[in-house]
Amino acid sequence: MQRFWIVALLLLTVLTAPLAIAQAVTPAPRQKTQAAPERDDDDDDDEKPTMATNANVPLTAPVITIKGLCDAPKTGATATKADCKTVITRSEFEKLANSLQPGMPPQVRKQLASAYPRLLVMSKEAQKRGLDKDPHYLETLKFAKLQILNQELTRKMQEDAAKVPQADIEAYYKNNVAAFEQAAVQRVFVPKTKKVESKDTASEEYKAQNKEGEDAMTKEADDLRARAAAGEDFDKLQKEAYEAAGIPNNPPATSIPKVRRSNLPPTHASVFDLKAGDVSPVIHDPSGSFFYKVQSKTMPPLSEVQDEIKTTMQSQRMRDMQQKLQASVSTDLNDAYFNGNPAPPAGAPKLRDAPVTTPDSKATPPAKPTAQQ
Repeated sequence: MQRFWIVALLLLTVLTAPLAIAQAVTPAPRQKTQAAPERDDDDDDDEKPTMATNANVPLTAPVITIKGLCDAPKTGATATKADCKTVITRSEFEKLANSLQPGMPPQVRKQLASAYPRLLVMSKEAQKRGLDKDPHYLETLKFAKLQILNQELTRKMQEDAAKVPQADIEAYYKNNVAAFEQAAVQRVFVPKTKKVESKDTASEEYKAQNKEGEDAMTKEADDLRARAAAGEDFDKLQKEAYEAAGIPNNPPATSIPKVRRSNLPPTHASVFDLKAGDVSPVIHDPSGSFFYKVQSKTMPPLSEVQDEIKTTMQSQRMRDMQQKLQASVSTDLNDAYFNGNPAPPAGAPKLRDAPVTTPDSKATPPAKPTAQQ
C-alpha cells in the first residue's frame, strides 16, 4: 500500500506539466471534406484498417513489459534472466491512467507509459535500501495521503454538487426572472469632455479648457437625448456626439441586439425598468454620458438557460458543502511560535555571539575558546 501511494505521488509530479499542456491544447476544428463517391458493397472487403486501435487490444493483453524487474526472481538451475519481468496489462494501465486523469489524452498516456517503468525501478531500488522505512519518507507519505484524500473528497463533492434536481432548476428560473430577461437596445455614448489642445495637463489653461469642455459635452448629451426621445436616428446622434467632442475616430455601434441586466454596469441596470420604445435619462459615468432606447424585451424559455442555471447551482452547492465542512472546525495558531524567529533544529549547535561594533571602536572579536570549551 505504501508503494502505491508514493508511486502515485511521483507520477502526479512527473506528469503535472504534460497534463497541463495537454488540457490547454484545443483541437482544431475538423475541416469539411468532399463526400466520397459511392462504392459497391463488394469493395468493402478490400478496405482494411492501417493501424490497430485501442479497442483491438484485449484487456488482458500486456501493454508494458519491464524486463529485469520482478519482486522475487526465480532461483535454481532452470532460472534465466528472462524469467524476471513485470507485466502490466491494458486493464491495469487504464485503471491507473483513469485514476490520475479521467479521459487522459492518448499522447499523455504515452508519456505515462514511458515514465511508469522508470518510477517502478527507482521505487524497487528504494525499497531494497530500506528507504520505505525512513522517517523522512514516512512523513512525506503521510502528507501525500492528506493531499490525495483531499483531491478524492473534492472530486466526490463535485459529483454530488452536479446532481441538481430538475425541480430546483425550475424554481431557480421562476425566482430569478429579472436575471434572465433580455433586451434589444440602442445606446449613444457622449465623451466626457472635448479634445483639449493644451498638452500641459498641470497648467491652469488645460484645466480651464477641460472644465469648459466637460460643461459643453454635458449639455450636448442632454440635447442629443431630447432629440432621441423625439425619434431621431441613434447612429446619426452618435456621430454628432463624436464630432462635438472633436474625436476623429469612428464612433461605436449603437445597436446591442441582446443584453441582460447583469451585462450592463450597475448604474445602467435601470434601463431594464423601461418599457419598449422608452428612452432612458442621461446616465453620467467617469468616461462620459450614456442614454439608451429599449427596442424590445424578451424572456428566454427554460430550455435555453437550463444548462446555465445548472452550472450556477452546481457551483453554489459546491461552495455550500465546502463552507459547511470547514465551519465544523476551528483552528488556533500559536502566535509565539509562528510569528517569532525560526527556532534552530533540535540538537543543532548553538551559534556564538557576533562581534560587537561601536561607532568609536573596531569590532570586538569573540573570546578565544579555552581547552575546556
